[in-house]
Amino acid sequence: MSSLPTPMSISIWWNGGSILGLLLGMQILTGFFLSMHYTSDITNTFASVIHISRDVPYGWLFRSFHANGASFFFLFIYFHIGRGLYYQSYITQPRTWMVGVTIFLVSMATAFLGYVLPWGQMSFWGATVITNLMSAIPYFGPSLVEWVWGSFSVGQSTLTRFYSLHFILPFVIGALSAIHIYFLHEKGSTNPLGSLAHSSKMHFHPYFSWKDIVGFLLVLFCLGFIALFYPNLLGDPENFTMANIKVTPTHIQPEWYFLFAYAILRSIPSKLGGVVALVMSIFILYFLPLMIKSLGLSSSFSPVFQLFYWILVVDFIILTWLGACPIEEPYTTLAVPCTILYFVLFLFLMFSPTKI
Repeated sequence: MSSLPTPMSISIWWNGGSILGLLLGMQILTGFFLSMHYTSDITNTFASVIHISRDVPYGWLFRSFHANGASFFFLFIYFHIGRGLYYQSYITQPRTWMVGVTIFLVSMATAFLGYVLPWGQMSFWGATVITNLMSAIPYFGPSLVEWVWGSFSVGQSTLTRFYSLHFILPFVIGALSAIHIYFLHEKGSTNPLGSLAHSSKMHFHPYFSWKDIVGFLLVLFCLGFIALFYPNLLGDPENFTMANIKVTPTHIQPEWYFLFAYAILRSIPSKLGGVVALVMSIFILYFLPLMIKSLGLSSSFSPVFQLFYWILVVDFIILTWLGACPIEEPYTTLAVPCTILYFVLFLFLMFSPTKI
């Protein structure tokens, strides 16, 4: 690492990968200590979470860092993907990109499983709604849902297997991250011009190692500020109530980092169509390396590409906001054109003039 050739012109946006590694390590560490006091028995689960927060020494600190750390992890994942889209890393390093998208998918699965574990109202009903989406699959759907539940509804079997999977998947993310870094170092990082040339590179240490450390300190400061002063800022008030199968929350919604996909799901009247659109909103990232490699300008100097990119960013933010809105007018109507625009913009990004 100390002698790794690194482009001289890379900016702070290239800090995202190292920051994600730091956050992943922190999530594994805090999660390990929380698992020592957590109970995956539905009669005691909610009480065990309260016990961690109130009675276990510094349990509140570990839980706050773990819960808010997940939000920071996804925030920097979106920054990292956004940087890759803008500088078209999927062209110069397609294998690195493919592994990165897989890490994103596994991270989403891990976060969803973790959201169920506190066994609050939103945890229970969120698990019920999301797992029920598999029933839209023709023929196999209903049986598949019961297989995932381990019963005829979300219950003890569901919680136990979700806990086991939530514990093991971060190590899968760690292994995929190692593969991701291996493919990255085959060619080295690109610079803002999209070039892989070695003529303008320098040693990683000490120039960029110190830059990464500064990034670590800033992120830890921001995370510490949220975790210590506003620990419940990014949570849902419904999750302060124990799961009750007889009482449905007024507005069921996932965590903020899933809201864009949730808005896409709700915008399509057909259940199967909504599920397909939900899946494709993520899987479309796999198709970007297949784009036409024309001989136009690099994305840094292509106004057309930049226009499409920033419209996509605004559309993503609007979809995230719509996912948190109630299912009523005008939000339901507004979500339809935003969903169509989301997919159309990806097609524009794939076929707009670029340079390899």
